[in-house]
Amino acid sequence: MHYSLEHPIFEIVRKSAEELDISVFVIGGYVRDLLLGRPCKDIDFVTEGSGIVLAQHVADKLGDSVHVNVFKNFGTAMIKLDDYEIEFVGARKESYRSDSRKPIVEDGTIEEDQARRDFTINALAIDLKNTEHIIDPFNGLSDLEHKILRTPLEAETTFSDDPLRMMRAIRFSTQLNFDIEKSTFEAIQTKAERIKIVSKERIADELNKIILAEKPSRGFIMLEKTGLLKLIFPEFVLLKGVEIINGKGHKDNFYHTLQVLDNLSKNSNDLWLRWSALLHDIAKPATKRFEPDHGWTFHGHEDKGSKMVPGIFKNLKLPQNEKMKYVQKLVLLHLRPIVLSKEIVSDSAVRRLLFDAGDDIDDLMMLCKADITSKNEEKVKRYLQNFEVVEQKLREIEEKDHLRNWQPPINGEDIMRYFQLKPGKEIGMIKNAIRDAILDGLIPSTKQAAFDLMLEEGKKLGLKPINNIKI
Repeated sequence: MHYSLEHPIFEIVRKSAEELDISVFVIGGYVRDLLLGRPCKDIDFVTEGSGIVLAQHVADKLGDSVHVNVFKNFGTAMIKLDDYEIEFVGARKESYRSDSRKPIVEDGTIEEDQARRDFTINALAIDLKNTEHIIDPFNGLSDLEHKILRTPLEAETTFSDDPLRMMRAIRFSTQLNFDIEKSTFEAIQTKAERIKIVSKERIADELNKIILAEKPSRGFIMLEKTGLLKLIFPEFVLLKGVEIINGKGHKDNFYHTLQVLDNLSKNSNDLWLRWSALLHDIAKPATKRFEPDHGWTFHGHEDKGSKMVPGIFKNLKLPQNEKMKYVQKLVLLHLRPIVLSKEIVSDSAVRRLLFDAGDDIDDLMMLCKADITSKNEEKVKRYLQNFEVVEQKLREIEEKDHLRNWQPPINGEDIMRYFQLKPGKEIGMIKNAIRDAILDGLIPSTKQAAFDLMLEEGKKLGLKPINNIKI
């Protein structure tokens, strides 16, 4: 395999090691990606000496502006150089206790350091004294060539020692489109329960990397087959399977959801939009009913699904912030454009969709298009044509009414001030009447029209305005 270490940092590190009279090697992901022709901004150097001393020596050569971050407890140091993260560590050997994935670390040789790596393709090293030679004690070059993932040492011990490596195996397999070697895959199935000792934050980090892969379904199918998925994300496993009553079945919502996720992934790298695809039908198992006249129904799954999102995010230690609310919103609204595409599109329905979706309308439409997974090509073609009608209508009404993130011209505070009211249900009733009348096209979106309707609605409720108060 042809490769060259072109970045100037390699020569600077080599000279520093020579001056300190120590050996230094570039190892791991950078070597793997270099050989695969993939970009990589993380460079790991291992030295048979002190990684911290080497890092400080390198920083001195780079100049005063370069800062060394030292992590004494781990014996590592890091330098940020432009958009590269460069890590220095002394060669180590590791041993594990059964109740923790944190190893007992001792100084070691480069060979011992390679043996502690997770996969053969990540154990490859290049000696900076002889950059044309790759140190490959576990046949990682062969595995790289044949697109195979396997552990350097016995797989069950490797996964028992550090169970996060099971997630990493599936993540690398998904990202690189590599196969996990048979005995390595079986070891994940055997040791799956060990994932429980890993922090949820670390698991979520690997899960997000799988979701961001070019074809994330590959990873989720492996997570399910190994038994990891039911341990880390049980709600998703419940989507799997088809029930048949009176000869009527429903689609397998597990594979349907993964198809939606793959479809969406062709058009967007947004992690949270991809999470919306993953969770759009999450409440189908909870809302599934068989109706003899209609077959299987999932009434209200969009509403229940949006209410499930916070619990899922909390359990997976995903952010409980605007990202979560965005996912909730798309799960709640994901049926609306599909319903519109099946019937005559009224201006009122489009206005309401624009009002409810706001700036996320484009993402919502992308999700809905990805949700068309029928094997019937004519059906797909018809749905997509109908979607074009909806999108055209959205553009026309947005241009005319500017409803994206629109707010009615009179708000709750105006109503309270005019009628001298404290917060209560009357305020909401008047506000909703004004909003609905504008969205339904019954009155224009002007302050005067909204004011007149406010008076009318207030009169119905027996409210009297206070003299000389202006809105």
